[in-house]
Amino acid sequence: MNRKNKLLLALIAVVILIVGVFFIIKLSRGTVVIYEDTPATNTPPPTSVVETSEPPISTDIPTELDPAIAASMDEIEEQVSQLRGLAIKTSVPRQLMTREELNRVVVDEFLQDYTTEDEQKDIAVMHLFGFLPADFELREFYLDMYTEQIAGYYDIKQKEMFIVSDTGFGGIERLTYAHEYVHALQDAHFDFEGSMGYTDEICAEDSERCIAVQALIEGDASLIQSLWFQNHSTQQDLKDLETYVATSSTAVLDSAPAALQESLTFPYLYGLTFVQALYARDGYDAIDVAFSTMQPVSSEQIMHPSAYPDDLPDNPSLPDLQSALGEGWVEIDNDTLGEWYVYMFLAKAFNPQHRLFDSIAQDAAAGWGGDAYSVLKNEQSGEHAAFVALNWDTEADTDAALKAFRDYSDLRFGAVGSDGVWQGDDYFAALVQTSPTSFVWLVGQNLATIQSLEALVR
Repeated sequence: MNRKNKLLLALIAVVILIVGVFFIIKLSRGTVVIYEDTPATNTPPPTSVVETSEPPISTDIPTELDPAIAASMDEIEEQVSQLRGLAIKTSVPRQLMTREELNRVVVDEFLQDYTTEDEQKDIAVMHLFGFLPADFELREFYLDMYTEQIAGYYDIKQKEMFIVSDTGFGGIERLTYAHEYVHALQDAHFDFEGSMGYTDEICAEDSERCIAVQALIEGDASLIQSLWFQNHSTQQDLKDLETYVATSSTAVLDSAPAALQESLTFPYLYGLTFVQALYARDGYDAIDVAFSTMQPVSSEQIMHPSAYPDDLPDNPSLPDLQSALGEGWVEIDNDTLGEWYVYMFLAKAFNPQHRLFDSIAQDAAAGWGGDAYSVLKNEQSGEHAAFVALNWDTEADTDAALKAFRDYSDLRFGAVGSDGVWQGDDYFAALVQTSPTSFVWLVGQNLATIQSLEALVR
């Protein structure tokens, strides 16, 4: 989804707090988890936002910090700088805000430009791919989820840090600050918007690279955050975190469709795995190279660190779909799914009855070599259709992926017809193998539309 940038870039605010705190508490007790290719799905480190939109500063947020809090922040900055091996270049403004103030920021700044038209388009696209129900209230979910889950953020444009707190500067705030300050150091040394090209505009053109860079950024901060807690936290910090776990709720996140939940945790879980793998190769030097001269370019490289840096996507070109479909059709979205979203497509449909087993979906997606998709809308009828072209690494990978896509289609649409077209769930769908290592998946709301798209590739 092009709008996966909405989930994974512009509002990188996801502090998966309760499950994240469980992870940190495990570390404090000596149970350190070192992942290989697949991280456990229940232990994302708590973290934050790297905000790339206009500065979300409210005049109601006080700018003066209590001297004791400022001193604690200063100490954490020195400790984080030492742990990460990046010198402090300049002071970074920092503020505390209440959760009520955060709610206003989410409404007035984060979601200010997210129109009803944007929401309707996103819902239509994600419903087409099976990620959301057609009546899902996406904007309301963003508002509630970000208000519930954000514990802090670093603003790239303003070079400021914000920590959310209604109760002072205890263990959860100190832990969040350690994470946030890593972002400030990263930006000062590697230049997010300039040298790294980590902007809304660039990411809109290449969301796969954006997801990979975000995972690098968040994985690095999550690693240092965990090391900071192991080396510098107090017994009171641990008590505060345990109290937080016992008294807090993630009701909004818990109620979200699976694909939204998984998307929000991806940069932290898999990013940490990726950064740990880099560290095992050559310490922080390898991590610094990934920031400066050899950035990851795909979710595949993040999910499988052995694929970095040499395994590059081979994304196909799409045919002229609008001409094939005729008058009234316009493209409303085009992007790359990447290995991560192919896995999610197969395993994380909003309807549990449409999901393949995780292991099957992971194995099928692991052969991903590249893809491109387009979603179109008929402005007269309101009909939507998608054309997804997928390349795979080997013929065996293609066979495995085709079987997985067929099994998914059987679950979602029912048995395939004699014409090779599935019909069900208010859609028609088809699979067309176009070479020994590629195939096309088609879905639309009208049989004639599917037949027109099939004619392009048969």
